[in-house]
Amino acid sequence: MSSALSAPEISRALIRISHEILEANPDSSKITLLGIPTRGAHLAYRIGGHMCEFAGHEIPVGTLDITLHRDDLRLRPPRAIMPTSIPNEGIEGREVVLIDDVLFSGRTIRAALDALGEIGRPRRVQLAVLVDRGHRELPLRADFVGKNIPTAITQSVKLHLTEIDSIDEVLVED
Repeated sequence: MSSALSAPEISRALIRISHEILEANPDSSKITLLGIPTRGAHLAYRIGGHMCEFAGHEIPVGTLDITLHRDDLRLRPPRAIMPTSIPNEGIEGREVVLIDDVLFSGRTIRAALDALGEIGRPRRVQLAVLVDRGHRELPLRADFVGKNIPTAITQSVKLHLTEIDSIDEVLVED
């Protein structure tokens, strides 16, 4: 197991992602952030806090549960359904930024797009991830990436966040 990102590096990456989202979306009043539970939701709230500080106004943040849209439901043990929380502004006609922790095969994001389609029709959907580890199985890419961490297919990337694990770090495990 090796450390790929420390707490200060995670913080800097999230600040940079926040700036990049604002730069790519000049009308920040039209942005809605949706985090994919569990860790993506915590990252979304952190990014939303930074963006609020930089933009000078609240950025709506919510969560988007994808459990029922996953294509591996029958292959994994049952998972609890996490809450979906759409901000009052909704998503219709808005710039929605999906936020997840680690981008790997792309299947989680495909499920998120399916779940999002059931809620409404955003003007545009963008993707922000803390870590892109490669090995895509679907033709997807992130618009905003904290760090690209090349890995072997047999390795795993683990994100620990203080909100859940009492520490911020990204580890690569063999």
